[in-house]
Amino acid sequence: MAKGFNRPPGAGGQGGMMQQLQRLQQQMAEAQEKLAQETVSATAGGGAVKVTMTGDQQCKSVEIDPGLLKDADAEMLQDLVLTAVNLALEKSRELQQQVMGPLAGGLPL
Repeated sequence: MAKGFNRPPGAGGQGGMMQQLQRLQQQMAEAQEKLAQETVSATAGGGAVKVTMTGDQQCKSVEIDPGLLKDADAEMLQDLVLTAVNLALEKSRELQQQVMGPLAGGLPL
């Protein structure tokens, strides 16, 4: 007889692997919820422009110092906003890696 021929269904690690995958799926969902609640901020122009973003890369706010509007030209303001958004995205991705990275290490091969 072949090895494992009379084994009950689900035996041989399949059930355990499914449970592990379900736990990992739950942990991933919880981590994604956490990321959606956490925020990071980045500034440009010495704090003249501030962007706040969630851990799941949703922009929550853009703040511009009113004093900057008196002296700034449109091109400079655009550059400062772009810089702040990109810095906030980078911070958000770093936060995401911190939260999700350990979970990815638990994936079964």
